[in-house]
Amino acid sequence: MNRKTFIKSSGLGLGLAFIPSITKIREGGNGLKAKVEAKIIRDHEGEVLNVIGDIQTHKLLGSDTDNQIVEWMDDVEVGVGIPPHVHSKEDEIFRVIKGEIEITVGSKTTILRAGDMAYAPKNIPHTWKVVGTEKAKMCTTAFPAGIEHMFNELSKLPEGPPNFPVVAEICGRYGIKFV
Repeated sequence: MNRKTFIKSSGLGLGLAFIPSITKIREGGNGLKAKVEAKIIRDHEGEVLNVIGDIQTHKLLGSDTDNQIVEWMDDVEVGVGIPPHVHSKEDEIFRVIKGEIEITVGSKTTILRAGDMAYAPKNIPHTWKVVGTEKAKMCTTAFPAGIEHMFNELSKLPEGPPNFPVVAEICGRYGIKFV
């Protein structure tokens, strides 16, 4: 058999051999139950939480993604921000949709504008604050998921200036330390 014939026949044979396995995996027929479903989330949809002045609309939760990621939209007034902190469990990605965010990750500080993004790996200090003259909208992704439970707890704190020791205690239980 020549090379061309071999590649054609073996490629077809391998493809036919793998199709049943791929189909079983997608259908959950590999003994594992499929844990996630496709989801479409509209701009106005999601659970809205006021997390100490950071208005978050949670779009994807760990329960939606087999605890792979959680994603929310921040809708934040000028001057609002998050103090320097370190995550021990999750990485974060910040994507600015509207407005300007001053962000520091490690020793790098910059202004993010619409279309810009930053990556903050776990164990690296980071902080952000809305600057400029308009409210900011930012899409934040954390992976793996789990941090959404902390945000739920923080959103239940009384209105007004936050009690920082209480905030730090809640965050600490989720592996987040202020620096």
